This record gives sequence, structure tokens and C-alpha cells, in this order.
Amino acid sequence: MTVKEILAQLETLGDEARRAHNARAGAPDNQFGVKLGDLRVIAKKIKTDHALALKLWDTGNVEAQLLATLIIKPKSLSAAELDALTRSTTCAQVADWLNAYVVAEHPEKDALREKWMKARDRWAARAGWNLTASRINKGADDLDLPGLLDRIEKELPKAPPEVQWTMNNTLGAIGIRHAKHRKRAVAIGESIGLYRDWPVSKGCTPPYVPVWVAEMVKRQGG
Repeated sequence: MTVKEILAQLETLGDEARRAHNARAGAPDNQFGVKLGDLRVIAKKIKTDHALALKLWDTGNVEAQLLATLIIKPKSLSAAELDALTRSTTCAQVADWLNAYVVAEHPEKDALREKWMKARDRWAARAGWNLTASRINKGADDLDLPGLLDRIEKELPKAPPEVQWTMNNTLGAIGIRHAKHRKRAVAIGESIGLYRDWPVSKGCTPPYVPVWVAEMVKRQGG
């Protein structure tokens, strides 16, 4: 399939209600409102096509970029190419799929994490904090957790919303996985109050760190 054919197909799958929903969530105008499940169906038909993925990404269309993350070859990207993709992300949903399906599989992700943790670019910083939260959840023991807590306490309140999300995930991960730092992590979350009033469905846990950490520790029998 060509880029033109794929964009035409995506347009036919678009839904105005979903498009409006995406827009409220921060998606740019260059989107059709396609269901994520429909994108996965298309990706299964295409399978892996690195060259096509890069062309789709360059369109700047939200659904095309999401589809690109599913058919690209992460290891065929240089670190510089992945850095460029990350910084050219169009919205949070694209960032999350890129981080989950591409960044997480890249052999130089640890070096990039260190670079991105210092970045002013919101999408690079989001990716850096996402990788950090992932490492904590996987039990990494070589991270400076007190130093991370210092940064979060200082930077979280004024960080861009896109960065706040994964920075908050890192704070939560520290509180859940490390009893030694739990009290401070919870205190930081309570003091900042980020996501305190986050609406959630019945039975779901909000991303407000004091509540989130308490619930996850309880589930783990802590």
C-alpha cells in the first residue's frame, strides 16, 4: 500500500465524534478520528514495513503516525533518527505508542533516556521520564532515587502537562516499588496535588500519587 492509499483508507474509517474527543484530548487538526483497533487491523495486514512507516510519520497525521509505530523496525533506526521522531511527535497518544512500541525496543534507549531527561523539548522529556518509570518498575537498582525525587519535587509543578504525566508515573513507581522512599514520594504527591481531582470510573485507581501508591501497595500485600 502507498501512503496515499493508506490515508484514503484512514479517512473513510474516521468518525466525527471520535475526532472531537481526540481534539479535546489535545490531538491536532491533522487527524481523522479512527479507532485504535482499526489501526491495529491495518497494521496486521501491512506487517513490518520500515520505509513505509517513515513516510507515514512524515505526513504529520495522527493516525498515520500511530500506524507507523506498529510497522516500523525500531532497531533499524539510528539513535539520532529516533530522537528526531520523538521530538516531532504530534500528541500524547502518538507519544505513548512510540514510547511503548519503538523506544522501548531500541538498543540505545538507555543513552537516549539520559539525554532526554535533560531535554527542554516536551516530547523528549516525556519519553525520558517514561523510560525512567519503566526502569523503576522493572527493578533497576542503579538509579539515584533521592535525586529523582528532588527533581520531581522541584520541576513537576511547572512542567508541561505532557511531561507531568510521565514524571508523575515515576513518582508513583518510586512510592510503589521502594518502601524506603515511599513516605517522601507520597508527601511530594500530596504537596503538589497533581491529579487530586482526576475523574475515574468506579473500581479504577486515579493517578493521584497518595491514593495510587496506597492502593497498589495494598494489592501487593504491603
